Parts: sequence; C-alpha cells; structure tokens
Amino acid sequence: MLYFKIEEDKCIECGLCAQDCPVGIIELNSKPVIRKEKETNCLKCQHCLAICPTAALSILGKNPEDSVSAKGEMPKPEAISRLIKTRRSIRKYKKETIDKELIQELIETAAHAPTGHNDNAVLLSLIDNKEDLDLFRLKVYDSLKNARESGALEKRFQFLLSYQKLWETKGIDVIFRDAPHLIIASAPSADASPMADCLITLSYFELIANSHGIGTLWNGMIKWAIDDIDPELRTLIGIPKDHTIGYVMLFGKSAVKYARGIQSEGLKVNRIKLEK
Repeated sequence: MLYFKIEEDKCIECGLCAQDCPVGIIELNSKPVIRKEKETNCLKCQHCLAICPTAALSILGKNPEDSVSAKGEMPKPEAISRLIKTRRSIRKYKKETIDKELIQELIETAAHAPTGHNDNAVLLSLIDNKEDLDLFRLKVYDSLKNARESGALEKRFQFLLSYQKLWETKGIDVIFRDAPHLIIASAPSADASPMADCLITLSYFELIANSHGIGTLWNGMIKWAIDDIDPELRTLIGIPKDHTIGYVMLFGKSAVKYARGIQSEGLKVNRIKLEK
C-alpha cells in the first residue's frame, strides 16, 4: 500500500502533485487521489510529498514535517564550484578517527543520491574504526602474498606485489595509505544501473565529506583485491554475492592542506548539432 493521504484542511487544491507525478497516477477529484489499481505504477519518488506547498500530503508512511525544508539557505554556486575545483585525492591521513555521529550524517546524506528506476538499493559497507580496518588491511596484503606464492595473480595485477613487499618488509602502506576509515558501495547486480548508482552515491558522499574538511581517496586497488584477487574478502566484509561493487573509498582527516586547486586539463566537450 502507498498510504497516500491528504489532510483536507491543509490542501489548497493547487494540483501541483498531480502535475509533477512522473507516471501521472495522481488524479484531482476535488482533492488528489490515487486509484488502487494504479498504485503499482508508483515510482516511490516522493515528488508529490516534496512539491506540496502546504505539507498536506503524505505517502509511504512518510510525513512532510520530517523532511528537510527547501526554504533554508542554499550554498552559492561559487562555493560549490570552489569545493569541486579544490577537491584533491588525499593520500596522507592523520591517525585520529572521525566522530561516528558525523560519519552517520555523511552516509545519511549520501543516501539521497539518485538511483536508476529509483531502486534505492545501494549498500554502503563501512569500516569506521581503526581495529577492524587494521584487520582488513592485513587480510588484503595476505591475499596478495598468497596469490604471489601460488602464482595465481593475473599479469595486470603484478604491480601490486611491490606494494605487498613494502608492507611486509617496511610497514609502508601504499594501498590503504594508513587511512582510518573505508566505505564500499555495492548494489544488486539485477538492478537497472548498479554501477552508476554506486558511483553517484560515493560522489555525493565525497562532496559532503569534503565540505566537512574530510579527505577522501577513490581506491581501485582494494576493489580489485575483493573482485578479482580474493573473493573470500567479499564474504569477510559481508557484501552479498549478488551485488556489483561500484567502488571503494578511503576517508579520514587529511594530514596535508592544499593552498589552491589545480588547473584541469580534463575538459573535453562534444557540442552536438543535428541537421534538421
């Protein structure tokens, strides 16, 4: 059931909910209604709840009063642009950990990222304490060592062996960069766009983390370790077998401070013009 409800004393019959419904299932019969036979077409996007100017509409058991208001101050475009342009991949971290309440706030914000077909099925696997990350780090390096000794490591991953050797002989952590925290985004492979959903969610996570002064690093090496080198690592950290792993991100308080952004050479534009 959708639990689509209208507080009649608040509804001003503006029709915005019906006009904005992506699948057009809201009808205006004096007050907005959704016929029972059309409920299965609902995308559960909550656009109707979000657009109602008088907070008269609730759906899916969600009350408009519990939503964040769009009337508050928004960051200026210049501030968002500066945040994006000064973003750096952080490879040196302070040893101190981030408060768990702040981490919870970050992942709750990231959960607002859009997903294909509104699946909302991205799983964020989080290591938020040093002890568990130390254990996982050891498991990853041990997996590399075992792959080296058994000769099972694919040629494209051979370069990782030098990092394993550095860890084993000198305790230098090239793969995890001594970061205090780790987050992995995965989603059911059967979903409409699991890889894109994961990458968008981590992008949202990165931006809100960076706004709090928290450094981040997209880490493909750990993803390779889980996906291609030792699948037992997936079981160890509880990622379902039917999930696609989008990416891995390290994060923590940065031990370096950059004075300015770089001058990007990555702009490539294909301006599309079609003949009539």
